[in-house]
Amino acid sequence: MRTIGVISAATLLSSCGIFGGSDDDEETTPKELVDIVTTVTVKRLWSAKIGDEAEFLRVALRPAGDGNRIYAASRDGNVVAFDPETGKQVWRTELGIELSAGPGVGENLVVVAAGDGILIALDAKSGTEKWRANVSGEALSQPVIKNDMVVVITVDSRLRGISAFDGSERWIIEQSPPRLTIRGSATPAVVGNTVIAGFDNGRLVAVDLASGDIQWESVLSPPTGRSDLERLADIDGLISVVGQDIYASGYQGRVAALASESGQILWSREISSFEGVSADWNNVYTVEESGEIVALLRRNGTEIWRQDSLLRREPTLPISFHTTVVVGDLEGYLHFFNNADGEPVARLRMGRQAISSEPVVVADRLYVQSDSGKIAAYAVQEPQRPRNTPDIADEGV
Repeated sequence: MRTIGVISAATLLSSCGIFGGSDDDEETTPKELVDIVTTVTVKRLWSAKIGDEAEFLRVALRPAGDGNRIYAASRDGNVVAFDPETGKQVWRTELGIELSAGPGVGENLVVVAAGDGILIALDAKSGTEKWRANVSGEALSQPVIKNDMVVVITVDSRLRGISAFDGSERWIIEQSPPRLTIRGSATPAVVGNTVIAGFDNGRLVAVDLASGDIQWESVLSPPTGRSDLERLADIDGLISVVGQDIYASGYQGRVAALASESGQILWSREISSFEGVSADWNNVYTVEESGEIVALLRRNGTEIWRQDSLLRREPTLPISFHTTVVVGDLEGYLHFFNNADGEPVARLRMGRQAISSEPVVVADRLYVQSDSGKIAAYAVQEPQRPRNTPDIADEGV
């Protein structure tokens, strides 16, 4: 759906030059950027090439970190470990196959998914291949690793628990997929020893990590309408967890907060998003299918602000970073907005290729992977105090 929207917009732009344009063009073309006043300084620390492009493929390739290194994977089969401080390459493994998701990191493993339904686990220290497992379906969300288990969901609505030791299958959960779905899957979230997974039928399911037993199911986005298109209810975007609360969204459905112990819906708002929900301690953030960014109060879902400057620019999910939320767009820009009021505070361009996967925050650094197969690291540059300013401690206060 996202790809079709971009292609349609490009087609209409071309037609505009031939036929003189129409009023409908404004409703389909990306909103033009306007100048902003920069009040937060964001500095690029380093950048590196991972592999070839993955333009318009809607794959789930984004950086991941384990506290020691940053890992990234490319569509053409490269998996690379970087020093987070310098961007120096620690190791590179060339698998020689097309990848669709990853990496997932944990238990000293780096796990990626190939488009032909194969999971590949590498040693996090050396990049040496440890095992391969056939999950019989394409994965379009990052594998999750916890408690010696690798959890992965595939586009055929199957959630699998895989042994982190040897890749053997421990359990499998299946849901009945609808006839029509949006390309994509939600990366499972882990709360304690429970896996929370979203499916294309609009259901959230909680599964015991060790046994695969279902603990509860909740209909987050019930299908409505007569046609298959009207009944799209996929949960494909990011599922976020803060404490014991879960935040998720469904396409043509709602954004909701749920209790992790029971699946009870604590609050919900009628907002359609296939990018999911991100959260910090105060707010939750999402982006509507139109490209409008929305911030809600985490405790009750009250709307705090909306930002419409990126309409039809295919913005990624907003991610909290210091006092801002950051999104990427289809022209390779990174946009930073104040997390309190949604006002723009900074903008920079990573490159000319689209950023279709949400940025990732590890420690105090921001990592972004674009469709061009590049990764870049950013930091907020704090203002320096003038040298002649006395220290408070020197004044005996």
